[in-house]
Order: sequence, then structure tokens, then C-alpha cells
Amino acid sequence: MHSLDEPRILRGIIMDHYDNPRNRGLVDDESYTKVNMNSDTCIDNLDIQVKMNGDIIEDVRYDGEACAICTSSTSIMSELMIGKTKEEALKIFDNYMNMIYEKDYDEDLLEEAIAFKNTHKQANRIKCATLGWNGFIKIIKEGEE
Repeated sequence: MHSLDEPRILRGIIMDHYDNPRNRGLVDDESYTKVNMNSDTCIDNLDIQVKMNGDIIEDVRYDGEACAICTSSTSIMSELMIGKTKEEALKIFDNYMNMIYEKDYDEDLLEEAIAFKNTHKQANRIKCATLGWNGFIKIIKEGEE
């Protein structure tokens, strides 16, 4: 076990991204694809925007009303995905979901998203921790069609 296993550090990462969300705020630009994601179990209601440049994720934006878990997980996701290829992004997404659902995952790919590794202990928070991620992947997969 390394230092990131310490609950205080994990909580600190989550609160940092909640208090200082990265890439928050939508842009009025038709080169972005947008999707709305909301939860029936929480206040979470986010618009996610993704701008692709060929196979590269050039930008990820989001805004809306969301709890600390949803806001911070989406903030971390946006930081992780910007600059990645679709293939890299899908690999990160799959590893994040594997972590959330207690399957094998590569911790190194997840960076700060590792802060959500104990989410499975609070099943009612899983939707909060995955809402922004699912919105992002929906856009990526629709772009492939």
C-alpha cells in the first residue's frame, strides 16, 4: 500500500477538485459535442462537452449542478482525458469503471481518479462517481458511429 491509500489524502483530492473544479464552464462553440447527464438519485445534472481534433481529445468541459463526488470525479476525468487519443481515453475509462466495480484495473492510468477507489463501499455514490465519465464516453462512442 502506498500513500494514496490514506483516506485523508483521497478525501483531500476529492475536495480540491470540488472546491476548484478544472475545466468547468461550457463554451458556445459548435465544434464541441454536448450531452446532458442527470441522476434520479441525486441533484446531479451535468452538461458535458467534448471537442475532438481527429483522434485526439482536444478539450472536455462540463457545467451544471452536482454533488461533491460527481463534480470532483468529472473534474478529474476532464484533466485525464484532455490530450489523449480516443484509444487511450477508452482504456482509462475502462480501468476507472473496473476500479469502481471492484474488477482488475491499472492504478497508474488513473492518477488522481484513484481517489474514488472506495466508492463501491457506498453503492449509492457509484452513479455520482460515474455520471460525468459516462457522459464523456457517450460522446466518444457516438463520434465513432
